[in-house]
Amino acid sequence: MIIRKGNFQDKKFIIASNQAMAIETEQKVLQEDAIRSGVEAVLNDDSKGTYFIVENNKGQNCGQLMITKEWSDWRNGTFWWIQSVYIKPQFRRQGLYRHLHEEAKRLAKLDGNVCGIRLYVESENYAAKKVYAHMGMNETNYQFFEEDWSQ
Repeated sequence: MIIRKGNFQDKKFIIASNQAMAIETEQKVLQEDAIRSGVEAVLNDDSKGTYFIVENNKGQNCGQLMITKEWSDWRNGTFWWIQSVYIKPQFRRQGLYRHLHEEAKRLAKLDGNVCGIRLYVESENYAAKKVYAHMGMNETNYQFFEEDWSQ
């Protein structure tokens, strides 16, 4: 198994993974132009985020996550947000997400300016919540609000 930074050769895989995740978790179909442009923007600009890809021993892309960064003035440090988590169904329950998560934590701790990692999850995605709790993450008292102008 290999975990590596995503690149332009992974673009189709990342787009397909994001589309599958949106359908699976939110029953939402993503607009092709928007998701393609969004993925390309991240691949072109590390300040927007970084994809990490997990490959199996046969060189197959099995899953992904994306890291974005948020400055915390309260903590004088940066939170790394884990987003766009997806493991292809045939590769689930093999510990691949655990390896992605642990690699993100390892890199965050090496950075020296990261004060923690965060993620958000659909309120009824109980399977994901169980995985994140098993990884040592704690549910917080915060709720997520938004005004979505992309619609």
